[in-house]
Amino acid sequence: MTAQTEAKNVVIWQIDSTHPEFSEPLKTALREVVDPEIGLEIIQLGLIRDVSIAADQAEIKMILTTPFCPYGPAMLEMTRQKAESALSLPTTIKMGTDVWDFSYMEDGAGADWGLYY
Repeated sequence: MTAQTEAKNVVIWQIDSTHPEFSEPLKTALREVVDPEIGLEIIQLGLIRDVSIAADQAEIKMILTTPFCPYGPAMLEMTRQKAESALSLPTTIKMGTDVWDFSYMEDGAGADWGLYY
């Protein structure tokens, strides 16, 4: 289960506590996946809602900015490939049911998109 801080909508992945050695290499790899319509990384957008590892397999809970994103399938596949490469583990992507919100974005990312909050 993901945790969020009270001060802002920062997601803490399960692997941050169970496999912390994987957290930064995975974030670095996933920063290479860019939403082509928006032009921001999936990490900046807060689309990765959780990452867990069990039985030598990784599972990523991911959402999209819109439910019918035309680039969704390609982004999901690229995310899976980047995660498998970074983690050296088979990886599955589970689509979350959360509705994406601007508050999911990393601090400062909104300015890159012309948003100021």
